[in-house]
Amino acid sequence: MGLMNKTTNRRRSKDEVLERPQYGWIWKPLLVLLILYLVVTVALGVWWSRTPAGFDVEQAVAEQRDGGTAARGAVTVAGLRTTLATLIDKPGGYLRNDIAPPGLWLDNMPAWEYGVLRQARTLVAAMPALANGAAETFEATATRLRGDGRDWLYPSTEHRIRRALDDLDAYLAQLGEPGHAGFGDDGKGLAPWLSQVAEELDEMGGRLSASVGDKERLAELGVPVASLPESTPWYRVDNVFFEARGQAWALRHLLAAMRRDQADVLEAAGLAERWDALAAELERSQRRLWSPVVLNGSGFGIFANHSLVMANHVLRARDLVRELAEGLAAPVEGAGAEAPSNEG
Repeated sequence: MGLMNKTTNRRRSKDEVLERPQYGWIWKPLLVLLILYLVVTVALGVWWSRTPAGFDVEQAVAEQRDGGTAARGAVTVAGLRTTLATLIDKPGGYLRNDIAPPGLWLDNMPAWEYGVLRQARTLVAAMPALANGAAETFEATATRLRGDGRDWLYPSTEHRIRRALDDLDAYLAQLGEPGHAGFGDDGKGLAPWLSQVAEELDEMGGRLSASVGDKERLAELGVPVASLPESTPWYRVDNVFFEARGQAWALRHLLAAMRRDQADVLEAAGLAERWDALAAELERSQRRLWSPVVLNGSGFGIFANHSLVMANHVLRARDLVRELAEGLAAPVEGAGAEAPSNEG
C-alpha cells in the first residue's frame, strides 16, 4: 500500500506542476502564433489568387518609350513586355515556382501564369518572321522563356523573365532609330503566328472538354468526342480552367497590340471586323467568376458548368483565329503563284 501511495502522490505532483499557470505561457502563445500565421497565409493566398487587371496597349508603349515615336511593331513588343512583366509585378509575384506557403498551396494562379507564359512564348517564337533584321534578339528572348516554369534555383524563372524584359527594352529603345525599321508592312509572319495560336487554343479546348462529363453537349459544340484526351481528374479541373483563362487574358492583349501595328494590313485583307470579333470573344471569357470554386454542373441544374462555358469561348476563338490565318495566308500564296508568270 505504501508503494502505491507513493506512486499516486508522485503522479499527482507531476500533474499539479504541469497545471501551474506559468506553464500555460509555453503552448498558448505558440497556438496564437500558429492561428495568426494560418490567417495571414490564407488572406495572402486569396489576394494573390486574384486575376490581374487588364492594361491599355497604347498606354504601355507610351510609358515604355516615354511618348516618343517608333516604327511599326513597337505596340506589339510593348504589349508583350507588359504581359510578361505582369507575371512578376502582380501581387505575390511569380507563384508557379514557390516552395513555401502560401504560394506552395495555391494552384489556380500558377495555372493562370502558365497560360500567360504559353501565349508569350508563342508570340516570341514568331517574332523573327514579323520583324526585320532582329532574329537574333528574339531568338535569345525565346530561349530565356523556354525553360521550365517551375525553376526556383538560379537561374530561376523570374530571373529569365527579367532577362527577357531587358531584351525587349533594348529592342524598343532601338525602334525608330536609323537602321531599325521594325516590323514589315506586308503582314509577313502573321499567318504562321495565328496558326500556332489556333493549335494552342485547339489543345486547350480539348482539355477543357475532357473535364465535361456529358458527351452529347460537347457534340453540340462541334467537339470531336472520339479524339478527346483522357478525362481530367476532378482535382485538376480548376487548373485547366485557369490555364485557359490565362491564355485568353494574354492573347487578348497581344491581339490588341498587333491590331494597332497591323491595322492597314488587316483592313486591306478585309479582316478587321473578324479580328475585333475575336477580341470580343476573348473579352467575354474574362468575365468575373462569382463562384469561389470551379464547378462542373449539368444542364439547367443548380450548379454551373464553368469548364463547358470556357470551352465554348475557347473553341469559338480557335475558329476565328483559323479564319484570320487563312485570310492572311491567301494573299501571300497568291503572290507566290504569280511570280513565275512574271519572270517568264
